[in-house]
Amino acid sequence: MYVIAVLAALGAVVSVLTPRVPVAPAAEAAGAVSLTITAAHPLLGRQDSAPLWMMAEVLALMTLVLLAARRAPGRRVVSAVGLPGAAIASVLMRALWPGEPSLMVTGCAGWSLLAVAAAALGLYMRSLDSARRRAVAGAAREQRLALARDLHDYVAHDVNGMLVQAQAARTVPGPLPPAVADALRRIEEAGVRALASMDRTLEMLHDRPGAGRDRHLPGVEGLEGLVDGFSPPVLLTVGPGLDLSRETSATVYRVVTEALTNVRRHAGRATRVQVEVTAQGRSVRVRIADDGGGGRSEADGRGGRSDGARRGGFGLAGLAERAGVLGGSLSAGPTRDGWHVTALLPAKAPHEDAA
Repeated sequence: MYVIAVLAALGAVVSVLTPRVPVAPAAEAAGAVSLTITAAHPLLGRQDSAPLWMMAEVLALMTLVLLAARRAPGRRVVSAVGLPGAAIASVLMRALWPGEPSLMVTGCAGWSLLAVAAAALGLYMRSLDSARRRAVAGAAREQRLALARDLHDYVAHDVNGMLVQAQAARTVPGPLPPAVADALRRIEEAGVRALASMDRTLEMLHDRPGAGRDRHLPGVEGLEGLVDGFSPPVLLTVGPGLDLSRETSATVYRVVTEALTNVRRHAGRATRVQVEVTAQGRSVRVRIADDGGGGRSEADGRGGRSDGARRGGFGLAGLAERAGVLGGSLSAGPTRDGWHVTALLPAKAPHEDAA
């Protein structure tokens, strides 16, 4: 009997100390073994000398019932609560056998209240957990909606104002210098892209159906337009044989966009940027490198930035997380004469590859 008590207690302790470990298997196993021992008790003989072990077993089983009622998934909760609950109700038969049937039934009915109490407490805690999750989800949704309102009412308004000003500047009487006209065109195109990206962000913040993360996002095919007219000049190389999923292609575009943004912010001395997108087995390699002296500090008087300033802040950190989700990697660091950002991504996103 003490073996059953020890095993049940061990399962209860593990379930309490490690919330991520599924409790249902431990509860079902402990309940099934306890019921088996109880059913075989008439063959094993009466054991009046082990009441303490029996109480320890009941306490462990009650703990498992409570945890199963609180954490067991879906329909699994029935067996995870039912088996140890039945074991608690019937364990008294070991002490009463052989005896009056009415006494055994009454005793088992009384002990079943222990299982009912443990299950009721577990279900109550389950309802509290559910309410807490709903409250957190509701608060997160309110934050998203507040952010969406700010983006729509302020940021989008300002971006649209800049776009209108650029469009108006292109219609002034008289010819514009080619460099000015080209700059205004690029400003207008960047504004249109920014508004389109903001619309997609607003859709996702509002949880609108079909607002996929990468729906209509530019991919590798949009890189030429992205680097066109960028200062410093960009040498773009897109290798042959690229067969990328939509999600991977959009991630490539985001990596290049973020890297070029960092060049503009932190590499004022850069005279050229190289962007390479090449196939590498079943992956695609994206490398962006500049000659802006990323390894030098501002104190050296040559206009470079420190390594810390060139790390890209939250932009590259977020892209590194996204690359990891896709099963790839992203790194950034100084080179001999500048800075590089390199990403290695699977050509097909994991879920698309499985399909």
